[in-house]
Amino acid sequence: MALWGGRFSQAADQRFKHFNDSLRFDYRLAEQDIIGSIAWSKALVTVNVLSYDEQKKLEKALNELRISVNQDPEQILRSDAEDIHSWVEQQLIEKVGDLGKKLHTGRSRNDQSTTDLKLWCKKEIYHLIESVDHLRKSLVITAEQHQQAIMPGYTHLQRAQPITFAHWCLAYYEMLTRDKDRLQDTLKRLDISPLGSGALAGTAYPMDREELAQWLGFAKATNNSLDSVSDRDHVLELLNTASISMIHLSRFAEDLIIFNSGEANFVELSDRVTSGSSLMPQKKNPDALELIRGKVGRVVGALTGLMVTLKGLPLAYNKDMQEDKEHLFDAIDTWHECLDMACLVLEDIKINYEVCLEAAKQGYSNATELADYLVAKGIPFREAHHIVGEAVVGAIAKQKALEELSLDELKSFSHVIEDDVYTILSLDSCLAKRCAKGGVSPQQVRIAIAAAKQQLSL
Repeated sequence: MALWGGRFSQAADQRFKHFNDSLRFDYRLAEQDIIGSIAWSKALVTVNVLSYDEQKKLEKALNELRISVNQDPEQILRSDAEDIHSWVEQQLIEKVGDLGKKLHTGRSRNDQSTTDLKLWCKKEIYHLIESVDHLRKSLVITAEQHQQAIMPGYTHLQRAQPITFAHWCLAYYEMLTRDKDRLQDTLKRLDISPLGSGALAGTAYPMDREELAQWLGFAKATNNSLDSVSDRDHVLELLNTASISMIHLSRFAEDLIIFNSGEANFVELSDRVTSGSSLMPQKKNPDALELIRGKVGRVVGALTGLMVTLKGLPLAYNKDMQEDKEHLFDAIDTWHECLDMACLVLEDIKINYEVCLEAAKQGYSNATELADYLVAKGIPFREAHHIVGEAVVGAIAKQKALEELSLDELKSFSHVIEDDVYTILSLDSCLAKRCAKGGVSPQQVRIAIAAAKQQLSL
């Protein structure tokens, strides 16, 4: 039976019922709906709607239902209830009879549904922080293991300056750290209870909503009932954080796809995260990474879809808002899965040190070092930049690296160049000079790894 049937003289068309009902996806909020119902039963005691004994009877029945749901969540889907709120109430009435019909006094599904979703988001944020931290740990461990792996760094997909694989790992560590910060920041704003806001104008019963918020584990109660039942900012913020993090994961995946290519061969992915071709027996495809890269569209699409859904809605609650849950559930599931898969990719990754080193020696990635050398000899940087550009052209014409040019050949570009130039053109020198905070020098990388390990309690 629907919770609103008294106003209607005809039954809903089955096509409309299927279109309208949300139980097939909001069943995931069962635990939160039960927790909210227990807190609400306590509030009803304070306004003399329920006796103490009645509340205890309801709470006992709700806790039994919670245990049953945790053991078999799929049981909910065997019902023809409209939504999770209807299902919980029906189950409660079956357990305690007419007493169960008292529970909804002063409450609306409008404040009930947004309370359930906020409780779900809070719980998921803690799980997401754990998943993000797991990947952050994997990146730091991988960085620590491969501090000696010198490779080319890129801009515009062109070899730019030498870096280390450790420094590359730590770049993604920083991105994931910001993702964690955004999750924690989102938690601060959603930690406010809307329960007791009613349909839109507040409950007619003079209960203490601050106390009710505390019972639910929220920091405080909302200030405006109209905003409370129509607010989905917490969903948008969580989807936005998920989207940004998925973009980070997509870039991580794309880098490794390139590094794993036959042309680069910087890394080799484990058989555990790759697959073969049904036609070409030699193939080993980076499917895990390609799927991470591909799934970002689902998450960003969820954010965009909900923003478009909300953009023109008048206050307060509208049925359009039912569209928030499928977007959110799928996006968060996808994000969890991709974070876990990124960890798995790093577990058995093999770094081809010699190939990386040879690639770092190519592409004139030490050209900036030569320019800095000339600056140290008194030549203005802009002029030094031009001189080195000519030197690179000359080296290309001779099919040599800069450090392979003879001293006379180098002097033909600038008379200030001496024998000491060869020391600064080495890759080790290129790395060591980047010793300011955040740089790629071995010293700074060690400092960054130590700081990250301290943050993660590793």
